[in-house]
Amino acid sequence: MTSPPTVTDVNLLPATDDFTTTRTRRQGCLRATGITMLLLLAVADVFIAVVNGKTLWAVLLLLSLGLAAVLWPSARQPVWLTPQLRTIVPAGVSVALTAVAATTERMRTLGPGEVAVLLCLLLIAVRTCPPRWAWLCAVLAGGATIAAPLRFHDVIATEDALLFMLPAALLTGVFAGLGGYLRSLDHRRGVAVAETRRAERLAMAADLHDFVAHHVTGILVQTQMARMMAATEPGRLDPVLAGIEHAATQALDSMRVTVGILRGGPEETARLKPGESRLVGDLTALAELVEGFGGPTGPKAELHRDASVSRNLPHEVQAAAYRVVQEALTNVRRHAADATEVTVALAHADNTLHVTVRDNGRGGTPMPYAARGGGFGIVGLTERVTALGGTLHTGPRKDHGWEVVALLPAVRPAD
Repeated sequence: MTSPPTVTDVNLLPATDDFTTTRTRRQGCLRATGITMLLLLAVADVFIAVVNGKTLWAVLLLLSLGLAAVLWPSARQPVWLTPQLRTIVPAGVSVALTAVAATTERMRTLGPGEVAVLLCLLLIAVRTCPPRWAWLCAVLAGGATIAAPLRFHDVIATEDALLFMLPAALLTGVFAGLGGYLRSLDHRRGVAVAETRRAERLAMAADLHDFVAHHVTGILVQTQMARMMAATEPGRLDPVLAGIEHAATQALDSMRVTVGILRGGPEETARLKPGESRLVGDLTALAELVEGFGGPTGPKAELHRDASVSRNLPHEVQAAAYRVVQEALTNVRRHAADATEVTVALAHADNTLHVTVRDNGRGGTPMPYAARGGGFGIVGLTERVTALGGTLHTGPRKDHGWEVVALLPAVRPAD
């Protein structure tokens, strides 16, 4: 029997370090520029209030609440500071100032900083608020922006007030549309990540089945052998029982590794690359797999590896070759335990890896129905091989026995 291959810890995304660094720097520069502009506009509001002799405390209150709501890091905000609360409080204060200014002719102050803060809050509300709150917060923030010019309704003509409100309405529509677009991108990204994780977990479950089925089939074969030897050759039972113990240990180890990854949650899975995030085999582990095939009493398998087969083949090709040999050897145990010769051959020609597994069994092995596989292993192999652009052939040999032949492209397709 063979020990389960190890799990490789690599990144899920194939992005290079240079690309990630460049993207992070670009995002940092954009964020710094936006914060700087927002702060400059806020300073302009304070300057306007001081020059015009307006109520400075009201301007400072509104700007403090608005800037805190916009600039507070999402990763460090307390649980109670939800996006809807961050939007409602500053927008509500702005509406209250508009109402007071329109009725009592006090607190008549309006500057670009307040407008910019309200538009940013509108963007945050549309993008991040829960669906049942998004509309309410968007209406409140957008309404506060559009209604702000009404603070001067008796100072300027009604037509002029409407002219001031029109650009505010246009900006409100632009920021609301941008927030909706970013929300749709976030949703699609979340769906894509969820589907990737789901596919990864299904793949891990399939790999777990492959490894456990390989070991459990070995356990069944050796248990049948032990029962026959119990009456005729009890002195030779110890190696058979040791093989059963070893196969059971490896099956449990395979399950432990896979379940450990699954229990690690999304963060653990996200650190792993598709094709390398589960029990992974390669050409190095293939030699151990073939060597431990027969156990103490079964037929030995021989590995013929052509010198042209490189150890630097793409990982996904090596993993597919390992799975082909593993499934073929498992089927030999299931259907042709009477085989006396099992040959595994690897060759490389015309940028193609040739993987061949042949046996000389005649079938008819008395295995329990549940251990016969049902043909799902071949279906999975076909999907795996064809996904790489290869082909898989399985069928009887000319004289007797069975063969599995897989042709795998030995180079990655050009991007």
